[in-house]
Amino acid sequence: MKPRKFAKVTGKVPGAKASAIVKETERLISPSMSRFYPLVVESAHGSLVKDVDGNQFIDFAAGIAVLSTGSTHPKVVQAIREQAGKFLHYSYTDFYYENFVELADVLTGITPGEFQKMVYYGNSGAEAIEAAMKLTRNHTRRPIFLAHSGAFHGRTMGALSLTASKPRQREGAFPLVPEVVHFPFPYCYRCPWKQTFPECDYYCIDYFKEQYLEKFVPTEEIAAYFFEPIQGEGGYVVPPPEYFKKMEFLRKEGVLFACDEVQTGIARTGKYFGIEHFGVVPDVVMVAKGIASGLPLGAVVAKAEIMRSWKPGQHASTFGANPVAVEAALATLEVIKSERLLENANRVGSKAKKRLAEMMNRYEIVGDVRGMGLFIGVEIVKNKRTKARGEEESKRIIDYCFRHGLLVITAGRNTLRLVPPLNITEEEMDEGLDILEEGIAEVNAGAKG
Repeated sequence: MKPRKFAKVTGKVPGAKASAIVKETERLISPSMSRFYPLVVESAHGSLVKDVDGNQFIDFAAGIAVLSTGSTHPKVVQAIREQAGKFLHYSYTDFYYENFVELADVLTGITPGEFQKMVYYGNSGAEAIEAAMKLTRNHTRRPIFLAHSGAFHGRTMGALSLTASKPRQREGAFPLVPEVVHFPFPYCYRCPWKQTFPECDYYCIDYFKEQYLEKFVPTEEIAAYFFEPIQGEGGYVVPPPEYFKKMEFLRKEGVLFACDEVQTGIARTGKYFGIEHFGVVPDVVMVAKGIASGLPLGAVVAKAEIMRSWKPGQHASTFGANPVAVEAALATLEVIKSERLLENANRVGSKAKKRLAEMMNRYEIVGDVRGMGLFIGVEIVKNKRTKARGEEESKRIIDYCFRHGLLVITAGRNTLRLVPPLNITEEEMDEGLDILEEGIAEVNAGAKG
């Protein structure tokens, strides 16, 4: 085992202080949240996190892909402090202040498309999805939404209606928003039709046309097609390269393309937006998570003609565009640009994927490695022949990592997701991958076919 420079865990985790806080959490906090392991954070800086018992961890989770510039980046913290000293809130839905206009100018500039755009602000990814649902129905005057199986768009009632990731997320919530049609996402590693890409010639789209549009979904009634450019909670699933281009036939029928960039956006995939890898320009884009380096902020960026279909009072958010969160977002986007974090995401991510591919060749339980930039999924299986999902194995791997100083979490049922801060160093990444490989090797040694 290599000596650790960054990961420093002494004794059992959770320690005494963490265990006490976990116990009080169970007494006082809603049990609706599921947690990966008992991490109790005391402080965090850059790509390193300390718990209340003094243990230090390398961060491959980034607060669920939120901490794009790492924890407590000095420029982000300074922007927050300066704005907090001016004013904390004055509701952009009823009044004006300058910085939310400045941020809108930046966002409309980096979002795909050369057309005029406008911005709506909320507080989270789910709020952005909800707003986009209302907006696209309002603009088209059509009732139906298309979404994918495996999709995750949030847990509020509208967003949940688009979500089709895990039954537990919908349990007890029915009835949901009506007229949402789900169809399979192109999950090539686990093709629903048992085909192989590229020999399949995008049979998934033929199936969608033949079994949905020609049977029971009238295209003239579809308001919008909601999609993640790379599925997140569904397992970090990357579609084949021409998939979204081939889906553009829907646009000829007036269907809006609503792209959920909540997890893939803000430089996470090595481009500002994940859809840029696929050569399609959406009509509506939803962002949140990494936009403000940890402060709550969400946004919808849409073609101006679509946004202008709303009349004053149709939709609003009291806390949307909170001035402190907006300053954090402006600082975040400036840091991404000035510190060349797009380039870092591509460079460090490429090296990580290369090493993970070597692990895939070395270990029977590593079934697939996929992703772009620092948005990487490692699918764990019981064996490569059957591809049986390694749910228990993936849990054992992330538990090993936690006990040895690495924070990594899962996506879907059995995929490890690697989403460290965009400014993680190669040295930190290498040490984290050392720990990850140790965990994989240990679980692989005990795996049964």
